[in-house]
Amino acid sequence: MRNSGEFPAQTNMTKCEHTTCVIFFLLCLLPLGLSQLSANQRVTMFKLSELLKDTTSSVWIVAQEPNPCGWKGVSCTSNNASITHLSLSDFSLTDSGFLPLVCEIGSLEALDLSNNRLSSIPDGFITACGKIGGLKLLSFSRNRLVGALPTFNGFIGLQFLDFSYNSLSGNIGLQLDGLNELRTLNLSSNQFSGHVPTHLGKSRVLEHLLLSKNFFHGGIPKVIFDYHKLVLIDLSNNQLSGSLPARIGDLSKLKILILSSNNLSGEIPTNLSNIRTLSRFAANENNFNGNIPNGISRFLKILDLSYNKLSGLIPSDLMMQPKLQRVDLSYNLLGGSIPANMSSSLVRLRLGSNSLSGVIPSAKLGTLLKLTYLELENNSLSGSIPPELGSCQSLALLNLAMNNLAGRLPLELGSLNRLQVLKLQSNKLTGEIPDQITQIQSLLVLNISENLLSGGIPSSIWRLKSLTNLNLGGNRLLGSIPPSISSFNSLLELQLGRNQLSGHIPRMPNSLQIALNLSHNLFEGPIPNTLSRLSSLEVWDLSNNKFSGEIPIFLTGFRSMTQLLLSNNQLSGVIPKFGHWVAVDTSGNPGLVNTTSHPISTRKSQYKMKSVGSSVAVAVAVGTASLALGITMAILIAVSRSRRHGRVKSN
Repeated sequence: MRNSGEFPAQTNMTKCEHTTCVIFFLLCLLPLGLSQLSANQRVTMFKLSELLKDTTSSVWIVAQEPNPCGWKGVSCTSNNASITHLSLSDFSLTDSGFLPLVCEIGSLEALDLSNNRLSSIPDGFITACGKIGGLKLLSFSRNRLVGALPTFNGFIGLQFLDFSYNSLSGNIGLQLDGLNELRTLNLSSNQFSGHVPTHLGKSRVLEHLLLSKNFFHGGIPKVIFDYHKLVLIDLSNNQLSGSLPARIGDLSKLKILILSSNNLSGEIPTNLSNIRTLSRFAANENNFNGNIPNGISRFLKILDLSYNKLSGLIPSDLMMQPKLQRVDLSYNLLGGSIPANMSSSLVRLRLGSNSLSGVIPSAKLGTLLKLTYLELENNSLSGSIPPELGSCQSLALLNLAMNNLAGRLPLELGSLNRLQVLKLQSNKLTGEIPDQITQIQSLLVLNISENLLSGGIPSSIWRLKSLTNLNLGGNRLLGSIPPSISSFNSLLELQLGRNQLSGHIPRMPNSLQIALNLSHNLFEGPIPNTLSRLSSLEVWDLSNNKFSGEIPIFLTGFRSMTQLLLSNNQLSGVIPKFGHWVAVDTSGNPGLVNTTSHPISTRKSQYKMKSVGSSVAVAVAVGTASLALGITMAILIAVSRSRRHGRVKSN
């Protein structure tokens, strides 16, 4: 047995807690000139590194960088005397037990714990960090926090508090009342309920209030308007009801007011037009009624009042304000004509699904060089499509569908080289499809169905190689399908039904996935074998033609097919067996014989498929990302939905 006195260092080591000794050893090796942090803060940071080593070992490598001021997410004063900012964002943190240790850094001004997987906050953290008088920013955004919002005692200097994107719940009463310096509060995307909180610091210096995507109910409390320094209010996506108090006009510094997706009603206060700083007002998806107040867009850049019950006329001065960039009044009950005066700053103008009448004003269209979206669909507009639209060189989306527009397609539309969506369906357009339309090589969606167009499909249609959706159905088109149709590489849906097309059916694009509709035409002869290449196609509509011969056996091998419409032709022979997932309609072919137990429809199919072009337009209307990205995502969604709920649109 060894004498205990022979190894005094080992004896001392056994009396020393391992982590503390490691930290002491590292501090002894640390050159004095490398860091001037106090010993307490250095010890705290090395302890923190040890606690987080499982998640931050690849980030905080102490052996390589012994100076905490050089660690990722750590900011110090200019002389490295103390730590001021600590960001542990995106550190994959799950255990919140380390949090009280962070509060030992008494010089902290900002603590960012966002984008982790924390589910709780220890009581010791709130108590300890509440004593840091200089702490100005605290963020727990995008974690997995549950339960009630903590009560913030202390925190005398806290200005920015962010608990957004968690699962916190319950009512908010006095938990925030002691935060007298609070300027930004973000509690959006949680599960809070009850009334909108009003105790947000006795000093009432709040500037940014974000409470969207919760379950707050009741009215908008008037006491909110006692916070006269408010610059931003976002109460969207809640269950708020009642009217918007007229006291909103007291907020003379307000820049952004977002009330979207609630149950608010009543008239829009006229004194909103007196807030000279207000640049964005969004109250879409509510139940507001009455007239749009005169002068409401006086200082605005963005106005969104869509999906309400607003009626009356559009104020004559609404769209002429020099700062105005975006206007969305769609899905209301507005009548009368479209005001002729429009600001040259307009980027998006959406007036669809109202009761507007008269002609599309053309005098100012040539000055709208920034206009990207123009949507006037589903109204009662008449007259012709103004050729002046060809001067709107920034247009990416033009939707004039479902009106009473007549006359020919303007040749000038061919100069819109940035146009991606052109929707003119369900009007009274006449004449031939001009070759100039096929010069718009950026087009992704072209829908001019349900008109009175005549002549043939332009042979130059092959120029539109970016098309995903082509709908020429429901017109009076003659002749054959141009063979160049096969050159499309991105086409997902082709609608040519309800025309007078005839002749040979050329090879179709292999990219077709949604639908091929050749119904209600004059095609005859056997169903061509070239269609066997369309193995990814879901919906086939060859009904109401003069096809003869047998049903090709290759049609039974398509796993993606959900509907096959062959009714009212001159087909004969035995009906082959199809998969149980395929809805087959062969009615109106007296020469066909059914020898299988597979149910075959004997009546005209009632299946309908929403065009992918419609999904694209919806995505464009609500998306804030780039148009191309929105359309791409919409196409993928449309394909997915179609595969689940196969429907065919019969043109």
